[in-house]
Amino acid sequence: MAEIRLTRVEQGQTKIRNVPIAVTPEGFWCCPSPVVFQKTLKTQNPLNKPKPSSPPHKTTVQRKHNPMTERKPPFTPSRSALISDGQRPLNPETTDAPALSASVAAERAPKPKIETLPRKVAIEFGEPGTSDMKVILLGKQGFCVKLSVHKNVLVEHCSFFADKLSEQQQSGSSSLEIDDCEDVEIYVETVGLMYCKEMRQRLIKQSVSRVLRILKVAEQLGFNSCIHSCLEYLEAVPWVGEEEEEKVVSSVLRLQGEGIGVAPVLKRVSSEISRPPKDTLCQIIELVLKSNDERSRRDMKSVVLKLLRENSGLLSYARSADICNETIYSSCKSCFDSLLSLFKQATEPEFSDKPMDIKEPVLKQIALESDNLSWLLEILADRQAADEFALTWASQQELAALHGKLSIVSRYHISCITARLFVGIGRGELLPSKDTRQLLLQTWLQPLINDYSWLQHGCRSFDRKVVEEGIGRTILTLPLEDQQSILLSWLGSFLKAGDNCPNLQRAFEVWWRRTFVRPYVEPQGNSFQSDK
Repeated sequence: MAEIRLTRVEQGQTKIRNVPIAVTPEGFWCCPSPVVFQKTLKTQNPLNKPKPSSPPHKTTVQRKHNPMTERKPPFTPSRSALISDGQRPLNPETTDAPALSASVAAERAPKPKIETLPRKVAIEFGEPGTSDMKVILLGKQGFCVKLSVHKNVLVEHCSFFADKLSEQQQSGSSSLEIDDCEDVEIYVETVGLMYCKEMRQRLIKQSVSRVLRILKVAEQLGFNSCIHSCLEYLEAVPWVGEEEEEKVVSSVLRLQGEGIGVAPVLKRVSSEISRPPKDTLCQIIELVLKSNDERSRRDMKSVVLKLLRENSGLLSYARSADICNETIYSSCKSCFDSLLSLFKQATEPEFSDKPMDIKEPVLKQIALESDNLSWLLEILADRQAADEFALTWASQQELAALHGKLSIVSRYHISCITARLFVGIGRGELLPSKDTRQLLLQTWLQPLINDYSWLQHGCRSFDRKVVEEGIGRTILTLPLEDQQSILLSWLGSFLKAGDNCPNLQRAFEVWWRRTFVRPYVEPQGNSFQSDK
């Protein structure tokens, strides 16, 4: 808390006029306008030189409207004087003109350092006629505010002032001076809230950032009723943006260690129910995978994928990654089993003779399960956890055998899965074993070639150059003999189909150089050496 000094109000001090603001029936302010502080700071700035011919300006502020329960007594606006604490006028009835001349002369003098600026009484709040105590706030750059208050109100609401006033009884002082006040404007407003019966109604018009400032001062003063009103406000008001949410949570958590009930506010960001994250993630993925609306399913797949990407590097404990991957692979297994069952059903001899209203749901479900597997593969690839998926897909020989029995318009979706695996291996996003890579090419390269023409023209997300680069790089990771076998088989298909076949010429050139131009393992002669 800022330093407190106890001072005695001197009788010969120059009278300081009050600034018109919203006043309660008790004769005090409620919510002073920030404009008052801003204008006063501008007045104190030595760089803002007033024109010599301009008359003294009157500081007027519009009164804020109070609720019907709080009536405003008549209050006359007047000028606020700027008086140095160290200066005592000879005559208390001195007019404002000499004060203005002294101010202009001071402004023309060399600019002093901020540390040496005299303290200024900039503005006063309250009703000096009815008050029995003054609180003087000394802020930055010599900014000073004098509050005319009532001891009984401060003692009733604020433990800080109650302690200070109990110490003050022996000294007989009627003034408290608070040095280095960080937020004078909010301090004034917080003290003013001690005079409000409906504090929540006052806070409802404020922004979240301003209420957080009030909460901080109320905490310093031990103003418990204000703290509770601020917490009620924060519990009900929306928090806009991640930055604002973090500010609210950090401010509320600071109060948690002091025994103040902050649970209603924190419930918005934390749950008391201990539910395993695996169950929650399973439920989300299951809902997305089983959605019947194509557009909403596509949108939520993008959202979940984005959120998982953001959280992949922010796992709070080691088991989180394993739990997430287990959940995804459990969904993958379900999709694999469903896709194989649908292919068996669609390739039955009597299936083609069935009416369209029976065939169409099956074919749509094949496309849906294929798209679901592509989405799950994308998640796993982002998390560098797709090696097991590659092995499972490479082992689907029965599905690959059924692939050729189904029309291309119904089967090409699963070739997108194969293409994505080749792209992932080519980019280094997954590192399956040599046996898995061999099995993947052996099982799924030819079905991919068979669907290549349709993929280029019927699949908007298909990128031919990227896929061809991925296939070529996957082939070139194998032993040289396997490269030769696969590329010679591809060459026969390419010479027959042309553009309807993947163009693997770059991979073919690399294999050619490795084989005929720059063999890396040579005996003393010109023949190749092989370790057996």
